[in-house]
Amino acid sequence: MFLVGSDGEQLGVKPLPEALALARELSLDLVEVAPNANPPVCRVMDHGRYVYEQEQRRRKSKGKSTNVVIKEMKFRPKIDEHDYVTKMKHVGRFLGEGNKVKLTIMFRGREMAHPELGMRILRRIADDLQEIAVVETQPRQDGRNMTMVLHPIRKDGKGGGAKPKATRPEPPAGAPVEAPADSNGSNGAA
Repeated sequence: MFLVGSDGEQLGVKPLPEALALARELSLDLVEVAPNANPPVCRVMDHGRYVYEQEQRRRKSKGKSTNVVIKEMKFRPKIDEHDYVTKMKHVGRFLGEGNKVKLTIMFRGREMAHPELGMRILRRIADDLQEIAVVETQPRQDGRNMTMVLHPIRKDGKGGGAKPKATRPEPPAGAPVEAPADSNGSNGAA
């Protein structure tokens, strides 16, 4: 077998009894690292320490990874103010925990003829949460539902760097656009 020393130096081809004697002399283990090689490769090492270091590396890499959780909050186009405030508290809590939030506006029946109502709600949500969240996926109509995804700017208030600028949702093509107000407060209609 080809023998590798405890500090990585190559000791050459040695018979098994000689390799075992060398490992015992150093109070270490003889570990076969490449059994399919010709000749097989063995290494003199402290196997318990090796297993411990592998476990520490695995735990360290596991600690750095983050699980992305997407929470969903459903709204209706004719939502009442109190219901809106209650749902927004939940959305704010989800974002504060570092989760992404998928917002869904559910349309039924004749409500399908007025997608601008759903856009208005999603725009309002984006404006209300612009300090803690950024629009990841712009609002889009998927059959009877209109969806938008928000992700938190920072998780648990930690993290450095500049805050990314929140994006405003774009209205879908063909949606009516509100006219800007004049300086006297009217919308220009006489």
